[in-house]
Amino acid sequence: MREAKNAIHQERVAAGIPWYRVVNKGEVIRIVDLLGCQAVDTLFYNAHNHEERYSAPDTIREQGSIFITKGTKLYSSEGNVMLEVVEDTCGNHDTLGGHCSAESNTVRFGHDKKYMHSCRDNYLFAVGELEMNPRDLTNNINFFMNVPVEENGHLAIVDGISKAGDYVEMEAKMDTLVLISNCPQLNNPCNGFNPTPIEILIWEA
Repeated sequence: MREAKNAIHQERVAAGIPWYRVVNKGEVIRIVDLLGCQAVDTLFYNAHNHEERYSAPDTIREQGSIFITKGTKLYSSEGNVMLEVVEDTCGNHDTLGGHCSAESNTVRFGHDKKYMHSCRDNYLFAVGELEMNPRDLTNNINFFMNVPVEENGHLAIVDGISKAGDYVEMEAKMDTLVLISNCPQLNNPCNGFNPTPIEILIWEA
């Protein structure tokens, strides 16, 4: 197990806010669910060409599963491997649930929830700072989020299975811009109805 003292970057990310950083090829990034049951909505882009970004369909097709865990390779829209999951203490991460927004909050939870803070708000803030375009927002992975497929084919958002201290580690196979929304959702159990902090650590190649 990699030791925190050897990390080149270590940062606590408060509940409900965005975070981004370039992880260089060969570096390893660890996302830690500090208190358990906290969804971490994450986008990935080629750091040198944002037109190339994580592709859920390609990743699902190549690994033959809608869930992500140790050994999963995350493919880009150009068919390249962006990152590989090298450690995972949770064992189940969602590729299909998407990220919350004012619109989805309204549809799912009522008009009074429209203006609650959302992952899309976080993403829009971050892409503004990065001088990207809102149209660059694409498929995301929901680390630590439990989204089983029910018998009728519907996706369910249910209680998370991650425990305090669970983590996922990924090795970058290209210079990758990692953009996180530490999900602020209060209306479903993806965060246990109580968003909490996470920790990010990065090690050199």
